[in-house]
Amino acid sequence: MADILLVDDEKSVRSTLAVLLQKSGYRVEESSNGENAIEKLKNQFFDLVITDLKMEPVDGIEVLKKAKEINPSTEVVMMTAYSTVESGVEAIKLGAYDYIQKPFEKDEFLIVVGKALERKELLTEVEHLKNELKEKYRFENIIGSSKEMLDVLSMVSKVSKTDSTILISGDSGTGKELIAKAVHINSRRKHRSFVTINCGAIPENLQESELFGHVRGAFTGAIRDKRGLFQEADGGTLFLDEVGETALSTQVKLLRFLQDGEIRKVGDNEPLFVDVRLIAATNKELPKLLEEGKFREDLFYRLNVIPIHLPPIRKRKDDIPLLVNHFLKKYVEREHKNVVSISPEAMKMLTGYHWPGNVRELENVIERAIILTNRNTILPEDFPASIRDSHKRTQDVEVDLEEKTLEDVEKHTILKMLEKYSWNQKQASEILGISTTTLWRKLKLYGIEPKIKD
Repeated sequence: MADILLVDDEKSVRSTLAVLLQKSGYRVEESSNGENAIEKLKNQFFDLVITDLKMEPVDGIEVLKKAKEINPSTEVVMMTAYSTVESGVEAIKLGAYDYIQKPFEKDEFLIVVGKALERKELLTEVEHLKNELKEKYRFENIIGSSKEMLDVLSMVSKVSKTDSTILISGDSGTGKELIAKAVHINSRRKHRSFVTINCGAIPENLQESELFGHVRGAFTGAIRDKRGLFQEADGGTLFLDEVGETALSTQVKLLRFLQDGEIRKVGDNEPLFVDVRLIAATNKELPKLLEEGKFREDLFYRLNVIPIHLPPIRKRKDDIPLLVNHFLKKYVEREHKNVVSISPEAMKMLTGYHWPGNVRELENVIERAIILTNRNTILPEDFPASIRDSHKRTQDVEVDLEEKTLEDVEKHTILKMLEKYSWNQKQASEILGISTTTLWRKLKLYGIEPKIKD
């Protein structure tokens, strides 16, 4: 049951909302002014503070600041009148979860309260997981406070305790192995081996031998018996990176293991039974490989018991400043440099870049900048030309669009997405957040002739 502090200088508002919250199953404390609310916050923990913005002499903004200072995990929802909406937006920038504009419906109010408490619970769960893992694994290296990353970390905390097979998908450089390690270290297998193999780096004719081992004489060059990675990982976890690169013959053996826990060395008819948790990862669209006959459908469904998708960095740009500061600290310590900050213009350049290489590329850029700079602040000129040029092109487009109508801007955006995705209307519509039917109508409206994909 959540504890809520309700702050409003109007007794009738307080009483009405308190009854509503209590009927919804929450414990409620009331405060008639900001000063009293701050005193209560000093002496009692609250999951959520709901406070009016306009109060004298201590307003809701001050209550928000003190609540976050006393306990950063406490969520805050502001209640504002129409004339103070701007202040409500400012409150969010200072750490409030949301603001709700008076007068509001009861259902609307309860939805906001419920979502704020859901976020509080998720953040608490993630923090608990971080603390559990800190001794054995630097879980703090998984950086992100965006909803997308919090969802990933929440999933990690739920599935780590199980032995279920996991399929991690995401572009190259998003940190798939980092997530796999986090799952292993928080599992009952944490004291056993975590074995990893990049399937794309092993020639197809050697994949079976690497994974399952071989017996002497199994093939030319097999001069002695060899243990495979499944045996090395017995009791622990085997991480198959780029599983989409496995040969079909290897896939058959992987399927047999997932069905029966059985492996067979190359050249041996005797089965071996191993206790291994399998975590697979891919940067490819496995459903597309299914259509092309390059990946077995039955294996896909065996691997995809618990899917975890890591979003590309371009879809969680709020995490970029956190990542930048993390890598800044990491490489300043390693290189013994006196770099203490990054300029606002340089940070803007990083947050505006599309990062095709994801987190790995961002880390490389920060490492390079720290090594090459002679200043104590990283500036735009410390970045590679590709990033600077991309930023300049973006600025040029923004200047050009300032004089355009809304229709011109929309047409420009649609054309840009279609060109980017080789006129694949399905992909472009997904990125634009519209249906393919709506996209077709827009093309007709703006007189854009669709190009036929080669």
